Amino acid sequence: MKKKAPRQTAVNSAPHGKLWGGRFRERTNRLVETFTSSLAVDRRLYAQDVQGSIAHAQTLHRAAVLTKREAATIIEGLNRVRRELDADRFAFMPQDEDIHMAIERRLTELIGPVGGKLHTGRSRNDQVTTDLRLYLRDALALLSDEIRQFQGALVIQARRHSDVIMPGYTHLQRAQPVLFAHHLLAYVDMMERDKNRLRDALTRVNVMPLGSGALAGTNYPIDREYTARLLGFSSVSENSLDAVSDR
Repeated sequence: MKKKAPRQTAVNSAPHGKLWGGRFRERTNRLVETFTSSLAVDRRLYAQDVQGSIAHAQTLHRAAVLTKREAATIIEGLNRVRRELDADRFAFMPQDEDIHMAIERRLTELIGPVGGKLHTGRSRNDQVTTDLRLYLRDALALLSDEIRQFQGALVIQARRHSDVIMPGYTHLQRAQPVLFAHHLLAYVDMMERDKNRLRDALTRVNVMPLGSGALAGTNYPIDREYTARLLGFSSVSENSLDAVSDR
């Protein structure tokens, strides 16, 4: 029996460019568009959204859902979108409810209908939570590095003032004399515990939810472990419902 080829995601033909607007005949009220838009908050996720989409395109090619040329075209288009956003030259449109729709809309403008294939085997649910985890992973690394720099500055000052004595306080009263360096190094130890907390958080964050779909996975032959390696995740989520709900 001849195997049926996987169905490709159709390019959006909804009125007014809305991805979810296929059942509507009239334009959405502008107040509703303003109320439901999250661009003011989630536009900061654009780098992670492009990063995740590039990896997804590579995975779709690996699964024979995209041809080599289609995958290359999509990836080049995503890089062009990223450059526009980096340079603050990206023109947002009224129908762009969030950064994910904005990027997909612009991608299709740049490369044509093949851009609509990018969302094959993927839901907004697992896409968004993947973006968030990528963003948090970057933020945790940045914060941990800033803590290390702060600790280094405290150590430098402690060495510089190693013979300075100051009063130590308890119950709002002067109690015992302590070295100023000892006082500073107490904060170094406090910050070390905070770094450990960030490492613990990273362990939970660095799990890839992509492939969970809207809530019950996808019937496309997606190699999630391959995508996880591309994105630097240490593991993949086990339960699709939990994966898309944990955001």
